Amino acid sequence: MRINLANILTLFRIAAIPVVVLCFYSPLPDARPIAAIIFGIAAVTDLIDGWVARRFGQTSRFGEFLDPVADKLMVAIVLVMLVQADSGWFEDIIAMIIIGREITISALREWMATIGERANVKVSMAGKIKTTLQMFGIAFMVYHNPFLGIDIYLLGFVLLLVAAVMTIWSMFFYLKAAWPFMKDDVIDTKSPK
Repeated sequence: MRINLANILTLFRIAAIPVVVLCFYSPLPDARPIAAIIFGIAAVTDLIDGWVARRFGQTSRFGEFLDPVADKLMVAIVLVMLVQADSGWFEDIIAMIIIGREITISALREWMATIGERANVKVSMAGKIKTTLQMFGIAFMVYHNPFLGIDIYLLGFVLLLVAAVMTIWSMFFYLKAAWPFMKDDVIDTKSPK
């Protein structure tokens, strides 16, 4: 395995997670805005690492594995922190939808890979938009404090709500693409032997 710039950016995203957690829970003034800025910088590397990998021919199996892991770790860990710190039933439901979808689609992609059909559930444009909305929404909710008279937390909440709707919508399309490969097994197990 060769470490290249694209992989370094992805590894940076993973390394930023404990720093975000420490800042988030720090008693220092402006700890949450600092955590949000670090989260935002790490989130931007998600856009950059893919571009770098394609532009400079740095795609690798390691990078293809690590990139979605880094994204899912960032989103899940910070969502759990937000639910713990700013818990409300609506925030809880959004976090459950997003984390539940990530687990479902990861399992679906793994299963599709085992039958040689992973290309049918590759990342779509809707999935990329959903991820962008999630990252902005989470960063704004972590920031928490008003900024120039704007309720940043509420703006983040609205973005995350839209991301949750897109999460369900994109999951439907992934499941629809996979259904032709699943339906025979579902029908076979129900039919009498």
